[in-house]
Amino acid sequence: MTSCWRAGARWGCTALLLVLLAVSVRAGEIPVGRFSAQDLTGWEEQTFRGKEKTRYTLVPDGGRTVLQATSKGAASGLIRKLSVDLKSYPLLHWSWKVVRSLPGEDVARKGGDDFAARVYLVFPRTFFWRLRAITYVWSSRLPVGTFVASPYTGNAVVVAVESGDRKAGTWVSEERNVYEDYRRAFGEDPPELGGVAVMTDADDTGDQATAWYGDISLVSR
Repeated sequence: MTSCWRAGARWGCTALLLVLLAVSVRAGEIPVGRFSAQDLTGWEEQTFRGKEKTRYTLVPDGGRTVLQATSKGAASGLIRKLSVDLKSYPLLHWSWKVVRSLPGEDVARKGGDDFAARVYLVFPRTFFWRLRAITYVWSSRLPVGTFVASPYTGNAVVVAVESGDRKAGTWVSEERNVYEDYRRAFGEDPPELGGVAVMTDADDTGDQATAWYGDISLVSR
């Protein structure tokens, strides 16, 4: 590096430093969803028997590409399977936007278990029926920070990250410490993460919902 400066190639050295910095930043991040790169590689549709499917498409928004989800009384998701040790990558980063939350939402009963936007973290265990999940949601009525059990299974916990319509129509960036959220929800250290999913659903309430998802990544401390 010293010889580079002595040669007077300051711009060349600066460029090299920037490249090295970018590599070091990427080394601490696992890209899960690269929607801005128009890339859905590894994402698979997750459907439910007897349910209409939510429509997921890559669309332009504000000069970048994002994932748009449209549900008309429908429920389906997109999942990306991966194996990640959350001790090394505990932080989940993503951004999202909704037209509005769902006024008929009521997570206390199966008939109201709908959310305009969800980001799932799935944790496989020895037996399928012991699989656990954390669902980060944009809620209509749950106070931000609320942890509540899913009405479908005690192995899934719903966490309200946003609530109401005050931020509807605007992009909101989020960060959650998944490692600590799992410990709070289930009282133990998390096993290896097995997948990340997004879902916009309005089947239980028969409502309509539209949401957009930005890039998703897992980040080291």
